[in-house]
Amino acid sequence: MIVTRRFSFTNFAIATSALCFQLFVLYPWHKRLDKDFAELREEHIRLMQKGEEARLVELKEIREGLSILKRKAG
Repeated sequence: MIVTRRFSFTNFAIATSALCFQLFVLYPWHKRLDKDFAELREEHIRLMQKGEEARLVELKEIREGLSILKRKAG
């Protein structure tokens, strides 16, 4: 009987401490990670748009150069 009672109390103590750890450590950390990932995603999108704009400018310059060469050759 005493062993069963001690086992129940030990189980309760472990479960309570695990729940407290989840609530006070893991949950706030999870919120912080979500915020950091959202910022990272926004930065990634911004860099992809900047790279796409640079690529389009470069393609425009290449087309202009080719049209100049065609006019000179033709």
